[in-house]
Amino acid sequence: MTARALMLQGTGSDVGKSVLTAALCRIAKRRGLSVAPFKPQNMSNNAAACPGGGEIGRAQALQALACGLEPHVDFNPVLLKPETDRRAQLVVHGKAVGAMEAAHYMAHRGELMDRVMESFVRLTAAHDLVLVEGAGSPSEINLRARDVANMGFARRAGVPVCLIGDIDRGGVIASLVGTKAVLDPEDAAMITGFLINKFRGDPALFEDGVKAIEARTGWPCFGIIPWLAATAHLPAEDAVVLDRPLQSQGGALKIAAPMLSRMANFDDADPLRQEPGVDFHWIAPGKPIPRDADIIILFGTKSTLGDLAFLRAQGWDHDILAHARAGGRVLGICGGYQMLGRKITDPEGVDGEPGEATGLGLLDVDTVMTHEKHVAPAAGTCVASGVPVASYEIHTGRTTGPDSARPVFMLAGGPDGACSADGRVEGTYLHGAFASDAFRKAWLEHVGGRADIHYHHAKAVDLAIDRLADGVEEVVDIDAMLSAAR
Repeated sequence: MTARALMLQGTGSDVGKSVLTAALCRIAKRRGLSVAPFKPQNMSNNAAACPGGGEIGRAQALQALACGLEPHVDFNPVLLKPETDRRAQLVVHGKAVGAMEAAHYMAHRGELMDRVMESFVRLTAAHDLVLVEGAGSPSEINLRARDVANMGFARRAGVPVCLIGDIDRGGVIASLVGTKAVLDPEDAAMITGFLINKFRGDPALFEDGVKAIEARTGWPCFGIIPWLAATAHLPAEDAVVLDRPLQSQGGALKIAAPMLSRMANFDDADPLRQEPGVDFHWIAPGKPIPRDADIIILFGTKSTLGDLAFLRAQGWDHDILAHARAGGRVLGICGGYQMLGRKITDPEGVDGEPGEATGLGLLDVDTVMTHEKHVAPAAGTCVASGVPVASYEIHTGRTTGPDSARPVFMLAGGPDGACSADGRVEGTYLHGAFASDAFRKAWLEHVGGRADIHYHHAKAVDLAIDRLADGVEEVVDIDAMLSAAR
């Protein structure tokens, strides 16, 4: 029997599609349904490694957790990872297939619809319900031709749509009514109802607003969702939300992390940000790295050469080198690790524009970008402390040199990372290591801090999903939404 399906689209980006899809996944699971998430096309540098191999958007990994499933490449068959403002790496069914300019992708993206449908058909054959998340907004009618992310997919797959409007940003009546006005009538006919999200105050005050939207669109309102505090405890998918909670705990150990332009997997920082003994600061572009920082961390990036140039344009290279000369500690993760070396070479442009650049020179290693992309769970031990660690790798490039003879981790696949001779500069390809209580405690004590919390990331996120689902179920007509699925 083929599953029912329902698609959540938004009047714009960041209206809450990802978290509401996760909430509905959990609600459906609690009702005894076998449910799976699906996003035909995602654009994000914050990716998750699937246990079976391949990578998907982090939001779909969160939604999989809400469904009680392991992440799988079918949940997000097309992933775009921006390398420049006009170029992105294309990942299909979890595997990088190359990079292309935005104009070329837009002209040929319709060719990916068959790959998208392959995943969707597999999911509908295996589950009772598939909850689909759109991308951006269907009102971007200039992108409608060959669309695979919104109405193009909905029409091809015959999936009804629930439209989400964000009242917190203002203009929600115009955004919902305006979406109806600009859509092709056959596209608009796919929409079965709408949700108002992020409402603050008494929803009764917006009853006339709901009636106005319903009268002008012909769509029923499925519910008005308040601003739910549980969303602050879910991992963010996009770097634009880094200035939102969790905020610094104001501890004694001061860690500074520059916000690179193509920063990836920045949730590596979340366990550190929650530690009461850590004073963690994201450093925005144009701001200097504080001189009193104890540690500087360079997080991952989708475009190492591009972000190395961006780092230098901010003057952060001078701050980092001065910090290291004064005896400060520096840690680089993934692309940040590559930047700490002597030279980065990308002759074929597999990680951005082709070229090479001198690194910061704090580690005696060189990196050569290769077409082979390593995406896999990883487990092993920390060399310095001997404690176990289990997480994942997502990276392009091979890093070698004398300092790699002093690895940070010994993994099942071999040594990882490099340390300077004095041990104050470290680099690793391993993401998510700080989520391990044992490693985080050992590392913080090694650098002069302390660990006070049990992170239990998966458990904490799972609890946040439950609270999110509770809040949504209280105010949304779930029966009506599920009845609309077909």
